[in-house]
Amino acid sequence: MNHPEQASARDPARYSGAMQIRPLNDAVAVAPQITPGDIPAIKAAGYVAVINNRPDDEEPGQPSGETIRAAAEAAGLAYHAVPVTGAGFGHAQLDAMADALTAADGPVLAYCRSGTRSCNLWALAAAKAGRDPGLLVAQGAAAGYDLRPIGPTLDALAAEAKPRS
Repeated sequence: MNHPEQASARDPARYSGAMQIRPLNDAVAVAPQITPGDIPAIKAAGYVAVINNRPDDEEPGQPSGETIRAAAEAAGLAYHAVPVTGAGFGHAQLDAMADALTAADGPVLAYCRSGTRSCNLWALAAAKAGRDPGLLVAQGAAAGYDLRPIGPTLDALAAEAKPRS
């Protein structure tokens, strides 16, 4: 039996609604799925790069990464694809996220289906770079994301970070 919530979650019209940007700090924000039509507003908001943390074809009606890439690049924004599947996060994805954030010369907007994977990936990459896990959890909470379940991993990654010279 289909539930109305499931049917509406797969409705392509759901991608035509208002964009919901959630800043994590001055340099990074996350959002649920964006559309090519959102790119002008993203640029106007001061973002210089878009990071796609969603694999293509995750659900019907989802705009493809290539469509978002084309719109972003046409608007003069950098675009990076660092997809995260149900298999979870690996060091390659953490490193790719860190590289994309480091390459940006200004604020970055990362997106996925709900923003949660993007927030988690940002926090894990930041912890791996030695950022304070407590601060990361607080920044995530201020944006509406609960990073406490990955707290032990944040702590472990931060503890393994190379000392900064």
